This record gives sequence, structure tokens and C-alpha cells, in this order.
Amino acid sequence: MERRSSKRKIVSIHAELISDGTSYEVFIENMSKDGIYIVTNPEKTNVDFITGKRFNVKFQTASGGILNLKCRVKWQYKTPPHGLTYSVGMEIIDPPAPYEEFLQSLE
Repeated sequence: MERRSSKRKIVSIHAELISDGTSYEVFIENMSKDGIYIVTNPEKTNVDFITGKRFNVKFQTASGGILNLKCRVKWQYKTPPHGLTYSVGMEIIDPPAPYEEFLQSLE
């Protein structure tokens, strides 16, 4: 049974994951009004994705706007074989109005 409260929108958006002043490249694979799912390379992103840890996720929209989301790690795992990628589910903390507008534009 589906436990998600929000419908996911499939995307492929290049983004920055920002932690303690350091920026890492990630890709947003899907998003909803409450959360995002990102994928990153563990060799290039030397970050501990501990449940509850907070990050900023920053990306540019197709219209040229910049969105900066405050997020919290909900879950994570390394994708086999050999942990080639991290898959990370993040909750968006207080999604800003421009994000909600962007999400609606993806219809």
C-alpha cells in the first residue's frame, strides 16, 4: 500500500546540495509538495546522509529562477553494485511559495 501523502513528479534536475558551506552536485529525480528524491555519486559527495540531518538543495528552474529548499534526510541507501550512487529521500522543511508554484507548472 502506498504510504505517500503527495503525488510525485518525475524530473531530472541538476542541483547543488549544500552542507556546512560546501556544495556537492546532485540530481533531483522526483519531487512532491513535501519532499524530493536525489541521487548522487558517493565518491564525489563525501557526506554522511544521517536521518534527520539538514541540507539546502539549490537549483535553477527552466524559467531561470533559483530555488533554495531547506531539507531534512528521511532515508538513504547506496545503490548496488559497489555503492555507485547514493539514493536519498528528503523532506522539504516549510516549502516556499515559489517552490509550490514551480511544482504546479510541471503539470
